[in-house]
Amino acid sequence: MSDHPSRPTPDPLPEDTSQPAAARTRPTPRVMIAAGLATVVVLIGAGVGITALTGNDEPAATPSISASPSPSTTTTSSAPAATTAPAPTTEPAPEPTDPLPAAPTAFYEQAGPPDGSPLEAVEPMTIAVSAEPTGTELPSNLIGLSLEATDLADPRMSGDNEEIVSSLTGLGRPMLRFGGNAVDRRFFWTSTDEPIPGNLSGDDAHPVRAAGPADLERVNRLLEAADATISLTVDLGNYDPARAADMTRYASEIFGDRLVGITVGNEPNGYPTNGLRPSSWGISDYLTELSAYAEAMYAVAPEVRIVGPGTYAEAWWEPFAQADLPQEKILSFHHYPLSQCDGANDPLGEPIMENLMAGPIHDRAQNYRDAAMAPAKEAGLETWIPETGISACPGSNETTKTHASALWSVDYALSAAEIGIARLSFHSSLLTCVGGPPMSAICSGGPYLQPDATFNERANYYGLSMVAELPPGAFLQNTVDGGGLAYSYAIEHEDGSISVVLVNQNDPEVSAQTDVTVQLPAGARTSAMTQLAGPSYGAEDATVIDGQPAPPVPAADRPAVPGFVPGAESVELPVTAGTVSVLTFTF
Repeated sequence: MSDHPSRPTPDPLPEDTSQPAAARTRPTPRVMIAAGLATVVVLIGAGVGITALTGNDEPAATPSISASPSPSTTTTSSAPAATTAPAPTTEPAPEPTDPLPAAPTAFYEQAGPPDGSPLEAVEPMTIAVSAEPTGTELPSNLIGLSLEATDLADPRMSGDNEEIVSSLTGLGRPMLRFGGNAVDRRFFWTSTDEPIPGNLSGDDAHPVRAAGPADLERVNRLLEAADATISLTVDLGNYDPARAADMTRYASEIFGDRLVGITVGNEPNGYPTNGLRPSSWGISDYLTELSAYAEAMYAVAPEVRIVGPGTYAEAWWEPFAQADLPQEKILSFHHYPLSQCDGANDPLGEPIMENLMAGPIHDRAQNYRDAAMAPAKEAGLETWIPETGISACPGSNETTKTHASALWSVDYALSAAEIGIARLSFHSSLLTCVGGPPMSAICSGGPYLQPDATFNERANYYGLSMVAELPPGAFLQNTVDGGGLAYSYAIEHEDGSISVVLVNQNDPEVSAQTDVTVQLPAGARTSAMTQLAGPSYGAEDATVIDGQPAPPVPAADRPAVPGFVPGAESVELPVTAGTVSVLTFTF
C-alpha cells in the first residue's frame, strides 16, 4: 500500500471472516500539541531512589506489595568426641547472599482518571509471570517506518537533518523500508541520469521522482546518523530485471550491512486490478518474473536477501516460501486490520473506534499473522511485516491521530513479536501534518504541499517508541486473569532483569483504575516504571510518556514501582485506564 488508498482487504481466514541491553538516551522529538493524559505503564527492573514523575497534581493511590524474603542463616554443629580420629571431611561452603538494597524512597506517580469520570469498576487483574520462555524473542530492531520509494529522492532524508535523525532515533534502531504504491507507478531508478519515462504519472501530492546513486549516498548518511537499516523495493510493475539489478548493485555497495533486504514489486497480488498486469496474470506469472529478477540481482549482489511476496493475499505466501531462488529469502506480508472502509461486508473491519478498542481486532490480527507464519516456519524463513497500520482506507477516520492508535500500536507490535515476527514497519509519510496522510507516525511542518525540514510525531509514534525502548530479550510465558480490555507481555533481558508490559486499553473516560497483581518468578531486588498515557481514546496530540511528549526517559532515571519492597515476589498496584505501563525488575 502507499498513500493510504482504498484497496481490497485480505481474503478472510476461515475463523475470522475477513498478526538486555542498556536503555538508550534519545533526543526529544517535537510534538504538535500536548494535552491531557491517558496512560500506558511499563515496568522495568532498574535503579532505585529516583525522582518521581507525574502527569497531574494528584498522587496515585499507594499499592501494597507482598514480600517474604527469607533471611540467610548459617548453622554449625560439632560431632561428639571419638577415640579414633575420623577421616577428614570437607563441608561445602555456604553460598554468599548479597544483601537486599535499601527500600526506594521515590515511586512512580500515575496520572489519575479524568475528573468527573463515571469510574465504572474493572475486574481485578492478575498477571502470573513464569520463568519458562515462549521460544520467541523481542529483537532490538523490531520497530521501523515504511515510506514511499520516491522518498529516496527527498533531500530532507539526510544525516544533516537533525529533525529526522531525532525522530528515527526515538524508534531505537529502526528499519526504513522504501516501497509503497509509488514503486511501480511513480518511481524511476537510473544510475546514468536517463530521462523519466512518459508512462509514469503522478500528481501534486504524489509526484513522479527519479533516484540514483547520489540519493542512496545521502540516505546512507542518514542511516549512519540514526543507526538505522534499510530495505528497498524494486519496480516490478514495469518489467526490467536489469534495472533492478543495477539498483541492487549500487545499494549493496553503498549501504553495505545496513541493507537488510530488497522486495521485488509492491503488492503484486493487486496488479491485475490496478492495471499493471492483465486480469489473467497470477501467482505462476509472478514466480516466473520473480525468478528472472532474483537471478539478475544475485549475479551482482549475491549476499542481498529477497523479501517477499509483500502481499495482503494469503494464497501468495506459500508459493513464495517454496520458490527456488539463489539468494536467501524472507517471507513478508502487509497487514491493515481495519480496511473494510464502509463496513458493509465486514462490520468488525470498519475503521471506527468501537472496533479499534475491542477484543476482536487483537484476536483477528493474531489469526491472520499465524496463517502467514505457517508457511514461513515450514520453510525455515524469517518473517516480516514491512508495511502495516490500523487501516488502508483513504483520508481521516475516527481512529487516526488518536491516543487509541498509540495503545493499539503497542499491543500490535508486541503480540507480533511474541509469535515470531522479526520486523515491523508502520507505513508513514514525509508530507505535511496539515493535509498529509493522518495515519502516518511522523509528519512534516509547513503548509500543505510545502513541507519544511521540521518533523513532528503523532500519538502512534509514541506507542512505537515505548516498544523500541525495551531492551531485547526472550519472551516469558505469562497468564492473565481479569482486567477487562488489557494485555500483558513479559520479557527477560540478557542481564536477567524482567520487563512486564501492561497495555490497559480500558476507556480512560469511563473506567476506574484496575487493581493489578503481578506475580514474579522470584523475589525482585529493584524495580522501575515508565508509562504512556492520554485523556481519552479520541484525544489527538495529547499522548505523553512520563508526563512529556517524548520517548521514555532512560531506565536509570525511572522511579520505582509504587510501594515496591526489595525481595518482593509480587506487587499490587492500581493502573489507570488508557495507559501502557512498563514495569522492570532486577533479581
